[in-house]
Amino acid sequence: MKHVMTGVMIVLAAMGAVPAMAGDGVSVGDTAPDFTLTDSAGNGVSLSDFEGKIVVLEWLNPDCPFVQRHYKAGTMKDLAAKYDGEGVVWLTINSTNYMDAAANAKFKADNSLLYTILVDQAGDVGHLYGAKTTPHMYIIDGSGSLVYIGAIDDDPRGNKGAPAVNYVAVALDEVLAGKAVTTAETKPYGCSVKYKK
Repeated sequence: MKHVMTGVMIVLAAMGAVPAMAGDGVSVGDTAPDFTLTDSAGNGVSLSDFEGKIVVLEWLNPDCPFVQRHYKAGTMKDLAAKYDGEGVVWLTINSTNYMDAAANAKFKADNSLLYTILVDQAGDVGHLYGAKTTPHMYIIDGSGSLVYIGAIDDDPRGNKGAPAVNYVAVALDEVLAGKAVTTAETKPYGCSVKYKK
């Protein structure tokens, strides 16, 4: 009930009805709190729009070197394209306080992204989910439960020397196969989210 009410508060805050409240974050097994944000094209998007689907949430800051490395390598774009064919929805959220819709639209165009970038300049949804880094990854299964929270992979510096274990890909494969996620939580790495102060 706490997460449902917090989600309602965030939606109302986005509409200007109540002051925004920072959440404590979410845990694996929680029902993913609903939210509504505007995408880089100015369209309203709610998590509840994708009820019954597997959803990946990716926290983004185009200025972060960790994000830049993954986008140069095609990590997120390739994963989103691969799992789109399986019906997985990929939503990228930018809680960077100084990046507006135009900045996100430019990043989307520059990288030829087919998936949505949601603008969270106030940081309400980032705080609600407890997003700490860019990237910070969350997977929500078809029942609306959080089944993975953490890093994209096990290679923070990109210099492991061996193929990285992509935690998101492994988790998605398990969810799609109807299995429990083996590694449901890892420590996220990257730049700290540049929240509004």
